[in-house]
Amino acid sequence: MQSINNAQLENKILFSRLRLALIFIFLLTTLLVIRIYNLQIVNHEYYLEEALGNQMRTLPITPSRGKIFDRYDNVLATNKLAFRLTLTQEKTKNIAKTLQQLKQSGFINDNNIKSFNKNARRYQKFHSIPIKYNLNETQVAKFLISNAFIGVDIEPYFHRIYPNQGSSVHVVGYVSRITKKEKLFYDKKNYLGALFVGKTGIEKQYETRLHGTNGLQQIERNVSGRVIDTQVIKPAIAGENLYLSIDLDMQKKAETLLQGKRGSIVVIDVRNGEILTLVSTPIYNPNWFVNGISHANYNQLQTSTNIPQLNRAVQGLYPPGSTIKPMVALAGLEENIISNKSSTFCSGYYKLPNVKRKFNDWKKTGHGYVNVKDSIAQSCDVFFYDLADKLGIDKLHDNLDLFNFGRKTGIDIPGESAGILPSKTWKNKNKNEPWYRGETLITGIGQGFIAVTPLQLAVATAAIANKGSLFRPTLLKNTQVPGNIIIESKKGRHIQIPIKNIQNWENVIDGMKQTIYGPKGTARRLNKGLTYTLAGKTGTAQVFGLDAEEQYIAEKLDEKLRDHALFTGFAPIENPEIAIAIIVENTGNGSSKAAPIARQVLDVYFDKQLNNTSP
Repeated sequence: MQSINNAQLENKILFSRLRLALIFIFLLTTLLVIRIYNLQIVNHEYYLEEALGNQMRTLPITPSRGKIFDRYDNVLATNKLAFRLTLTQEKTKNIAKTLQQLKQSGFINDNNIKSFNKNARRYQKFHSIPIKYNLNETQVAKFLISNAFIGVDIEPYFHRIYPNQGSSVHVVGYVSRITKKEKLFYDKKNYLGALFVGKTGIEKQYETRLHGTNGLQQIERNVSGRVIDTQVIKPAIAGENLYLSIDLDMQKKAETLLQGKRGSIVVIDVRNGEILTLVSTPIYNPNWFVNGISHANYNQLQTSTNIPQLNRAVQGLYPPGSTIKPMVALAGLEENIISNKSSTFCSGYYKLPNVKRKFNDWKKTGHGYVNVKDSIAQSCDVFFYDLADKLGIDKLHDNLDLFNFGRKTGIDIPGESAGILPSKTWKNKNKNEPWYRGETLITGIGQGFIAVTPLQLAVATAAIANKGSLFRPTLLKNTQVPGNIIIESKKGRHIQIPIKNIQNWENVIDGMKQTIYGPKGTARRLNKGLTYTLAGKTGTAQVFGLDAEEQYIAEKLDEKLRDHALFTGFAPIENPEIAIAIIVENTGNGSSKAAPIARQVLDVYFDKQLNNTSP
């Protein structure tokens, strides 16, 4: 009886368990069917795209950067095929270990690892991240023979090079690795995958033209991640080639003449505003920056008291000294304060009524009676003290403003300084002080608060040469999309300086002519052997002011407290072609230090004209 009852209980328990098992199997099967339905029907397209994404990737093709040439087709910046070491994060299981193994094998160093870790966050997992650039042939061969690093590859790329080393660096500029901030500034789609971007000069000014347009490629990989096929969906469009107006021969000559000095030389075509020479010294090597500057080179630049990276031609601010006198003379003639027959007696100093201070002339014994032409040729300070006082600061300011002083010229290069053209309003705003009469006098000889760039002086001198056409200076001459014809760039706009009497131009120009050819001209030594006619103006600008009784003795001063030497001029006089402005820092007299240098630069231009090598 007991055994029968146990069998019934066991059967009952077994049946209950089978029922629960069937219910569980049914539920599990239902869930599996729902999941399959969800994968295969509801979200089919999504998971298909994901699966293909593991197999197919679309990556950008970086375009070849445009080249830069001078006006005679000399190469200033170009590209060279090079190789870089890269790592793809999703292919590499232990990145830190792989990097250390690469270091132990001699392929990379600690700086490469540091740079990689810094940049890795900016890349997606499937992108190849550069570890080291510009590998030499030995390194490439060694890596390819012994490559045991999963996810590490050698990739070709175009490396930017500047074949002239430091020559023209302040014009051309340089490229270097693109920063996170710069990626946000430029078109994200077109700069996807970009490694380099222009940092200074033409490279920065015309970055988007030089960069070109990204292409697209699709790569297919197998389950192990190996690339088995690559297809170009959209080819990249190379950047434009740029032809600049500068003359490399004149550039190199100017740089040689300023070697070991701090200074600048600017030469401009007075007929259209094209810049033929724009030199700032000291120079530096732009190739240092392309793949990341070394600590040694960086420290060399940062610790130099000569500030090589300062583009003195467009950023350096200097008192113009006597080179401003032709413009001041024109103001006096235009305002009818003086005429071409007016004369002033120079005894060696000038005094304001009821003022003790003497305003000394550079010539202690004085110039005697001088008219406007004599005053320019002999650079008589007393004449211009008197003229400036009669004009007053407001008229002086307004007339100098016509020559674009105190404003940017608008040249197509980054970082230009506006300079300072002082006035009563300017001083009140910037110094919170009233304007004093004596400050008008020293402004009239290019001292005091007034500050200009060498480029501004060249543009203003060109405006005198062509009798009032004030051009916006330009560096870009022509452009070319690779494979197409060269297209001439638009010339710089210009405005006409309003002058009441055209003869006033002639009087000023004649004074500059006498600077070179007059028996007492401050640059009369230049006329020996000239094969072209030249008009000019010398200048010597004080770095600090002297009291009336103080004597300037250069040898007793620190080198950087000595006067700057300046020269401006244009040639030929009859049908002007070019104008020049030169500043040599802390070298003293303009007639002996700056003028001879200017002559040698101009000789290069006219020698080419004689040999019919102009474009």
